[in-house]
Amino acid sequence: MTMVAVLVLLTALAGTVPLLTRLLGRDAGYPLAAGYLIGCALLASRLPVVLDNGAVGVSVPWLPSPDVAFALRMDGLAMVFGLLVLGVGTLIMMYCPRYLTVGGRCTGLYTLLTLFTVSMLGLVFAADLLLLFLFWELTTVCSFFLIGLASPAAARPATRALLVTAGGGLALLAAVVVLIVTLGTSDLTTILAYPDRLLASPAAWAVGGLIIVAAFTKSAQFPFHFWLPSAMVAITPVSAYLHAATMVKAGIYLLIRFSPIYADQVAWTLVLVLGGLGTAVLGAFLALRQHDLKAMLAYSTVSQLGLLVGVIGVGTPAALAAAVLHTVAHALFKATLFMLVGIIDREAGSRDLRELSGLRRVMPVTATLTGLAAMSMAGLPPLLGFVSKEAIFDALIKTGVEPWLSPTAEFLAVSASALTFAYGARIVYETFAGPTRQPNLYEPALAFLTPAAIAALLSLLLGPGAALLGPLIDQATEDASPGGDPPYVAFWHGFTPALALSALAVGLGLALFAARSRVDGIVQAVQLPPAGAATFDRCYGALLRFGQLIGRPTRYNSPGAHLFRPVLLLVLLGAAGTHLLGPAPPWPAAAASAGDWPLLVLLAVALGGIVLARSALASVALLGLVGLLVATWFLLAGAPDVALTLMLVEVLTAVVGMLVLRRLPARLPGAGRQPVSYLAAALAVAAGVVAVAATVGLTGRRELSTAGDYFLREAEPQTGGSNVVNVILVDFRAFDTLGEATVLVAVALGLVGLFRPAPVRAGATGAPAPDVGERATPDPVLWFAHRLLAPVMLVVSAYLFLRGHDEPGGGFIAALVAGAAMGLGQLAYGGGRRSVLSRLRPRPLLASGLLVCLGVGLSALVLGEPFLTPRYEPKAALLGFFLSPVTIFDAGIYLMVLGLIVAAVGRLGASDVRPTDGEETTGEAGPDAEGRARGTEEVPVR
Repeated sequence: MTMVAVLVLLTALAGTVPLLTRLLGRDAGYPLAAGYLIGCALLASRLPVVLDNGAVGVSVPWLPSPDVAFALRMDGLAMVFGLLVLGVGTLIMMYCPRYLTVGGRCTGLYTLLTLFTVSMLGLVFAADLLLLFLFWELTTVCSFFLIGLASPAAARPATRALLVTAGGGLALLAAVVVLIVTLGTSDLTTILAYPDRLLASPAAWAVGGLIIVAAFTKSAQFPFHFWLPSAMVAITPVSAYLHAATMVKAGIYLLIRFSPIYADQVAWTLVLVLGGLGTAVLGAFLALRQHDLKAMLAYSTVSQLGLLVGVIGVGTPAALAAAVLHTVAHALFKATLFMLVGIIDREAGSRDLRELSGLRRVMPVTATLTGLAAMSMAGLPPLLGFVSKEAIFDALIKTGVEPWLSPTAEFLAVSASALTFAYGARIVYETFAGPTRQPNLYEPALAFLTPAAIAALLSLLLGPGAALLGPLIDQATEDASPGGDPPYVAFWHGFTPALALSALAVGLGLALFAARSRVDGIVQAVQLPPAGAATFDRCYGALLRFGQLIGRPTRYNSPGAHLFRPVLLLVLLGAAGTHLLGPAPPWPAAAASAGDWPLLVLLAVALGGIVLARSALASVALLGLVGLLVATWFLLAGAPDVALTLMLVEVLTAVVGMLVLRRLPARLPGAGRQPVSYLAAALAVAAGVVAVAATVGLTGRRELSTAGDYFLREAEPQTGGSNVVNVILVDFRAFDTLGEATVLVAVALGLVGLFRPAPVRAGATGAPAPDVGERATPDPVLWFAHRLLAPVMLVVSAYLFLRGHDEPGGGFIAALVAGAAMGLGQLAYGGGRRSVLSRLRPRPLLASGLLVCLGVGLSALVLGEPFLTPRYEPKAALLGFFLSPVTIFDAGIYLMVLGLIVAAVGRLGASDVRPTDGEETTGEAGPDAEGRARGTEEVPVR
């Protein structure tokens, strides 16, 4: 249960972030770093088991029908990546407090970083394909939001990164589906243990190709490399953690995991070796062209990832061991460099090499740490990067698939390494050597330097002490390639061909650096094809224009124009159905009761009134009357739950309508001037006839269904609840209800984040609108009604919630009653903030409701049951009502529905466009104090 404990710990940390930031501000990063460190210690506590050729695993049923389990497994490979994620995450959380602006609102940043950590750990621990895909996509979503936090200008790069990596996610999903259909299981351990089963099937190469696409998009390999440099608009902690040390390694992890299946296949080897090493050379060349430090590191990351992909393609135990070792080395030196670049930018006010010089005199510690990290990146002894680079060269020498492949791979790897040395030397020399140009600079605080210093010193110590990593690297290699013979990990292997290649790369790099002026002129003069980002943007724009062209026939301001096509289609379907299916079934016996006819007459009168109404207020009132009449009809038919729900929805619809009418003229647009459309009237009547005929034909003669009979018979014996409707919603079909409630959350967040109401103006009542920011004067009648009825409505809401399991009621209906009370207050106070209910905020309601429902579902997993399996014991009594975990789930639904109502009523009832007091804005970051505009924008969180 260690892995579950770590995931629960980090999820709990994410939940406590709002409280921590409220109490500590930006310093909330320190307790979060302590939590990461505890998680790291929990994983390390299982190290003896893993090193003993064992694995730590847990599996509970998740989706029983397709035999999918919530299965986690930590072997040596997962241990390496898990410690990497938590270790680097600890350093990043320590770095954030000093990087972020004092008093800045960093809640979103800390929350998303922690949730990303959960997603990344889930990905490397997943022992089921569907679970792996789920966490894979969660890392993509977290990355999108973290990039977008930087500034409004980050929207395009964030969207670009999302579309590219999500496209790779679709490829992974397709591979997962094909694997499950072909092999009949989603268990990753079983699939990897029997590679011949997959290779013997015709789907083997489709799966391999899809996995390569998924890995190439996530790890920014050509031709998908362009999204990573543009994602560097994200603030430095995000770039250091996601786009250098962890998320981009997800593709590396995926390729290593599937290497046992495809390692001996020529096509797999050729694509990975040539594609990866080609990307390594391209990325290093593009890095050498840059003058912005962060852009240089971004292309460097592309290059280093290409080197990893290339050595994975070799597929031998030595190659996989080199890949694992270099993954660790790269995470350390690249996270160090990103953090130090952030420090330089904050202290010197620039990241442009042409504006930096001589910083070693005023920032000697920063210069030393940067030099160590750059040396490790360039593969110089005694740093860990030297050990891992030599291991890579040794593995490439032994590439035996094709005779020409090994020398080609060596040439590409040496070229990429020489270019790496050249731009690494440029970073150190042009930043820290020469005269000091920036006045009044000083070494940053020790707390700011400590995270980067720890990573740099680890690179320095683990070079000569590489043997300390040997057991874990060996075990990771054994788990990635069972039956192989991992190489001995050590700092010195003697004078070997790999050492000669390392020396050659350093020599060529020194030559390039010595001739840097001439080299810079050459690389800048090289004419490259259009950048991938520009090509992607053009394709994306063309796709949007094509969509606009397709959607042009539906762009009308009139609702009638939109309704014409679906209503006409309904009539045509009815006519076709009548012709093809023959005569309609006979009218069911006792189809109507005496009480139905008065309701029909009243409905006809109300509908006629809506058609003829010229007043917006009259139309809303008559529409509400139609809803109430239908609710009455449901009540007479014996469906009190449906009737009560519909009645409350109509009440809230009327409230929303009144809020909207405050911004509309009293009379409907064009009322009294447009001629009656007889075609529209005839079409409406025909659609009504078709709908009635379809209802009678499809449901009017149907007996009680098997499912209905089962629910009526088994609801109370199995759940103890006599309200079958509520029992179905929160017991039998709880997963469906959770999905629908999640849609409500998405809609509510859209209202909060996108909808900005215009100032209120004279509406149906003719009352003038208050000025922007002015509090409207309460209406005396509505104010009195609200003060009198709101407490009663809240008590009724609580009563309906508690009795929902046995009588008409439940979380959904109870939330509608509470929402009606808030809507009444919104009308009474005219958008003011004096009502207690108006102080409810939608985001906390939505988040807490969703977390409550997920908590109930996950508690079932902890107890060994499938997700959201209802449990009815033990029950507790409250005011005569029995409570159980199902009641807690219903409470989550209550909070989410209430959050949606609060969002809708609050936004539509707001009197101005500005965020209200205490409400968070959609962005967590603002522009830099200096307002600098650079090629790769970096904005500290405000």
